[in-house]
Amino acid sequence: MQLPRARHEYLLREVELRGSLRSAEAAERLGVSEVTIRRDIMALDRAGKLARVHGGAIALRSSRGPEAARVLVGVVVPSTATHFPQFVRGMESLAPAVRARLVLGVSHYRPEVEEAQVARMIALGAAGIAIAPTTRGREPAELAAWASAIPVPVVLVERRIDGMTRLSELDLARTDLTHGAVVAVEHLAALGHHRIALAVYDRTPTAPYVREGYRQAVDRLGLAPAPTASLPKGEDDPAALEHAVGQLLDECTRAGVRAVIVHTDHHAARFVEAALDRGMRVPQDLAVVAYDDENAELAAVPLTAVTPPRWELGREALRLLVDRIAEQGGDRDEDRRPPRHVDLLPRLTIRESCGGRPR
Repeated sequence: MQLPRARHEYLLREVELRGSLRSAEAAERLGVSEVTIRRDIMALDRAGKLARVHGGAIALRSSRGPEAARVLVGVVVPSTATHFPQFVRGMESLAPAVRARLVLGVSHYRPEVEEAQVARMIALGAAGIAIAPTTRGREPAELAAWASAIPVPVVLVERRIDGMTRLSELDLARTDLTHGAVVAVEHLAALGHHRIALAVYDRTPTAPYVREGYRQAVDRLGLAPAPTASLPKGEDDPAALEHAVGQLLDECTRAGVRAVIVHTDHHAARFVEAALDRGMRVPQDLAVVAYDDENAELAAVPLTAVTPPRWELGREALRLLVDRIAEQGGDRDEDRRPPRHVDLLPRLTIRESCGGRPR
């Protein structure tokens, strides 16, 4: 039986010599299952040694000097301040291998700007668009009609499209946001907490799924009721956030709650500071898990955090888009694969704030 290291060496040698390999052919030559080869390719892709593509892998060309981009890809995100910078970095890391040039546009959560950005990219010759569409203040039917009418392949990013059939026919790459809240609750419960409070910054697309995952986990584990709170943004009105955090701390103290999940990590950092100002110890008196991991490690007590796979999500979205662009030359509908919806799971990064063992 081939050892993993020997298989990895063989795969790297093949892509170096030939520029690409197919999973099925490699599995046949090595006498192992195609699933095993796919896992090997995923491991090598994560290590930055090759690039995984549909059906196999290709060599990373960036180390051999620049090559002309084969395809122009548009990327439209609502913000470059939070959440999406790492997503874009992930796309950039794969772009040389698939010979794609990225053009970035920012919508600032304004549908009219978003539509103008997409139109501009198509005019520039973009062969495909990856987009995190604005949903706030926009009728679902209107969004579906517009996105479905974009004349090039589209991959939706980080959006839920349940019940929207026209959008479900597009490729989709997203984080399983509900799962992130579930693992946070499970972790605190495993540390012995039977009541776990929740605080959520509700003015984000993530918030409903944080609440959903929290409810699912609390119900399944049979945990006792605990306070929940909606938090303001805070940056534009620090006093309002201070007041909301103080109220939640009061409620937790009265209810004997000693564990809290706070969305986002910015809000969690403020929550920890308020607790420390009251003479409380984190995590001895109050365990805190942040939902999101932008700057969680820099908090007064480094925050255990739900960490979305943003870099990996960017790579996955670009793979989906390049695969779909490659199909455009085909004439037969039966040769085109069905839409793919890819959910990536966030992980829990353990630090000091929860009382678990730091990693």
